[in-house]
Amino acid sequence: MLEALARGERSAWAEFVRRYAGLIVAAVREMAREPGEIEDLVQDVFLRLCKDDFRLLKSYDSSRAGLSTWLTIVSRSTARDALRRRRGQEVPIEGVAESRLAVDPPEPRHPVKLPQALLSPRQREILAMLYDRDMGVAEIATALGIDPQTVRSAHHKAMLRLRAHFAKKEGG
Repeated sequence: MLEALARGERSAWAEFVRRYAGLIVAAVREMAREPGEIEDLVQDVFLRLCKDDFRLLKSYDSSRAGLSTWLTIVSRSTARDALRRRRGQEVPIEGVAESRLAVDPPEPRHPVKLPQALLSPRQREILAMLYDRDMGVAEIATALGIDPQTVRSAHHKAMLRLRAHFAKKEGG
């Protein structure tokens, strides 16, 4: 079916939508705050899949994940990016009551000591950009000149390594 999609066959697209729309709806449903938002997020996912002559669909690699798993990941990351963009544009800060902007002072942060070889330099940079500088995936990808999926992948691998490292420390 993916080859037929890549060739632009309408019947293949109709079959793809029929087969995977429910999966995509389920993947984005928990991220939406309002029922109407679900439809918009699903539309964003389908648009991303079609964009640039189905470039993203053509990049699917069956040796790395099943199509359902891959579509779930793509759907959630697309929805997350879309929500960040939309929610960042909703209300100018001048329109928010000052009392709503008040926050408790942050607790002092103590830097975590990690073995130098635990994370690659790219993983360290991506984590710093995500968590210290509060940058979004698309913004990081642009800054580093890499694909957003590469940012997500490096983040995921770094988190797996950190979890394994701290699990060992807690266990023994």
